Amino acid sequence: MDSLNSLLDGFGTALSPLNLLWAAVGVLLGTAIGVLPGIGPAMAVALLLPVTYGLDPTAAFIMFAGIYYGGMFGGSTTSILLNTPGETAAVVAAMEGHPMAKSGRGAQALAAAAIGHFAGGMIGTILLVFLAPTVADLAVDIGAPDYFAIMVLAFVAVTSVLGSSRIRGFASLLIGLTLGLVGLDRLTGQQRLTFGSLQLADGIDVVIVAVGLFAIGEALWVALHLRTRPDRPIPVGRPWLGKAELRRTWRPWLRGPAIGFPFGAIPAGGAEIPTFLSYVTEKRLSKHRDEFGKGAIEGVAGPESAASASAAGTLVSMLTLGLPTTAVAAVMLAAFQQYGIQPGPLLFEREPDLVWGLIASLFIAMGLLIVLNLPLAPVWAKLLRIPRPYLYAGILFFAAVGAYAVGGEPLDLVILLIIGLLGLLMRRYGLPVLPAVIGVILGPGAELQLRRALQISDGSITGLVNTPFAVTVYVVILLIVAWPAIRKLLPRVRRRA
Repeated sequence: MDSLNSLLDGFGTALSPLNLLWAAVGVLLGTAIGVLPGIGPAMAVALLLPVTYGLDPTAAFIMFAGIYYGGMFGGSTTSILLNTPGETAAVVAAMEGHPMAKSGRGAQALAAAAIGHFAGGMIGTILLVFLAPTVADLAVDIGAPDYFAIMVLAFVAVTSVLGSSRIRGFASLLIGLTLGLVGLDRLTGQQRLTFGSLQLADGIDVVIVAVGLFAIGEALWVALHLRTRPDRPIPVGRPWLGKAELRRTWRPWLRGPAIGFPFGAIPAGGAEIPTFLSYVTEKRLSKHRDEFGKGAIEGVAGPESAASASAAGTLVSMLTLGLPTTAVAAVMLAAFQQYGIQPGPLLFEREPDLVWGLIASLFIAMGLLIVLNLPLAPVWAKLLRIPRPYLYAGILFFAAVGAYAVGGEPLDLVILLIIGLLGLLMRRYGLPVLPAVIGVILGPGAELQLRRALQISDGSITGLVNTPFAVTVYVVILLIVAWPAIRKLLPRVRRRA
């Protein structure tokens, strides 16, 4: 009941006319940016983060919720219309949505994706309401060894499930951890990797890192591969679903959150794995298996619902533990830090109005997403007609303006360009970007918790494994690392048996 009462108070905050306006603006801006080719929710949120700086924290995060879900829907629109996923979670939408669009059913694909986002987000946010306070209460008793173990689990899990190889994933993580070391040591005050520059003493702002790796890196990558004749956009029409499509999609819409939310809530969260699992599940359960690969609407509805529920699940780890498990959550954590707010077990006690207003605004953002974006889908499709040279020139401009607004220092623009070139090289050699961002966000905190745990134990390494929780987490880490070898051994054991 306490959660419901707090949620009602949150609705009282979020439904004020001004906050409702900011939510609508966030949905429109998020969708407008997310619908552009090659831009996913993470880049949309990173680009629009500076827009919220002039607002008070509650209004800023209400607008942020609209940007979040608007960017997700925009990424799906791009995947369906142009076969250009803005992120890995939108790959499945392209697998079935683009064939539907090419066969003249783009309207149905967009509608299935939009309603799937609505259904998955609603169910996922309801679970967030009831589970987040419980997780926060349990997290109060977690000590330094436990926090360090959880962060190591996040490092290992994220680098293990992303990219073409684990080596590339860990290389990307190492880049992020190195960037996170720039600045003054928190305990000793010594400078690290500052090259004698006082402007780097405070470290590199996370927003600059996120915008550089995502926006600048992607723009430079597209510029290198720009073709003189861009693909022609596909006509959208008016999104609608008939009775036959509704009969085929309502079950996938409900099954998606059961797969997506748990993966989003755990430290190895993210929407990549649950969307593929949802796709496989729908293919096995469908009565129209022969349509998969040619434009099966279940292959759009289920994965999109799972992706939206996973997005709600990531907020559980981010709000209660301060652990960002996706790129979008990492940027949101950076936004919290900009306002001097540290997500964690005590956030629900210290900032109840902000947290419950944010959660209530998630419901509002999803409602606005349906109301605003279904009729406006043809308008979003027209945005795709912008020539790519102008499109990415605009991205570079807004990224530079946003980075300069963070600190007002010309050096920030130089750092932004350097990190953007680093993002270009990472794409060139197949290094995933997300582990680097996670390393920048969690690296300093992991170092602090490690040193605290060792100080408590007088430098003994056993101080890292002196709690049952930490031991359990390290066992999970060991299983994740050893699973590929175990999976190879299992067929041999079965053959011998």
